[in-house]
Amino acid sequence: MKRNLAATALAAGLACAAPSTFAAWPEQPIRIVVGYAAGGTTDILARALGEELSRTLKQSIIVENKAGAAGNIAAAAVQQAKPDGYTVLMATVSSHGINPALYKKSLGYDPVGGFTPVGMVASIPLVLVANPKLPVKSVPELVTLARSKPGELNYSSSGNGSPVHLAGAMFAQQAKLELVHVPYRGGSLANTAVMTGEAQFSFATLPGAMPQVKADNLRPLAVTTQQRSTQLPDVPTVAETEGFKGYEINTWNAILAPKGTPPEAVETFNAALKTAMNSPKLRQLFEKEGAVPTTSTPAELATFIDGELVKWAEVVRTVNIRVD
Repeated sequence: MKRNLAATALAAGLACAAPSTFAAWPEQPIRIVVGYAAGGTTDILARALGEELSRTLKQSIIVENKAGAAGNIAAAAVQQAKPDGYTVLMATVSSHGINPALYKKSLGYDPVGGFTPVGMVASIPLVLVANPKLPVKSVPELVTLARSKPGELNYSSSGNGSPVHLAGAMFAQQAKLELVHVPYRGGSLANTAVMTGEAQFSFATLPGAMPQVKADNLRPLAVTTQQRSTQLPDVPTVAETEGFKGYEINTWNAILAPKGTPPEAVETFNAALKTAMNSPKLRQLFEKEGAVPTTSTPAELATFIDGELVKWAEVVRTVNIRVD
């Protein structure tokens, strides 16, 4: 009995003396994996966030682009990464909202069971933009023109099943319009198509469209969120137009780690995210890009993603879009 007590006391003493595995986390650079090419909205926000996190965590932050399959490739890679907190995903409404309803056979990852939520990063409106030469300056005028030319107006998107594609499909469905969807490999190409006249309009991410809107190369007609954007206060929401009640699409970014990432690392990362998102410099940069800085607890993010999966499954079913 005395031997057992002595052994217990010794073990307890060693446990107290030994440093916690994640007490010094992070001890090496952290990779933020982005599922899109460099220069896109998600990439721009990830790099800005990485700079601020680097200062907060006193470690290098590397942004790695793994483009393809609307973010599926990046999500699958992070799910399979070592769950040590050093590889995370810049998740989006596509990877953890829309894609699970579209890629039922070839998704390649478990959007819920494969990840540990860390925290929200940003909310990003879409903006309905048209070629400046198109004879429309409002949503009602666009609807009227489209009805007068059924099947003749093209809208570009960043790819099949993307939020931009769904925004256009929902728009056409609610207004009972016959539109032609033209997918491109990325948002910048979709915006360029509108500027050159290959497509007449698109639902672009606000950060991606703002430079061309300011240069008068794209004409903003409406934003897709419930409230008007502070970046375009004079531009109405789509829902303000008769016949589009309830129309809303709000894209987002969040940080997710592989399932099994130690709680200590998640807690430290979440605290660093909140510190970074409260940085006046970062908030100003995000808002300049048209993104709304957002924070959450890991539990709040988990609940949010559960809701997004349900919401977008219903949208995909309603507009009847299929990828595989």
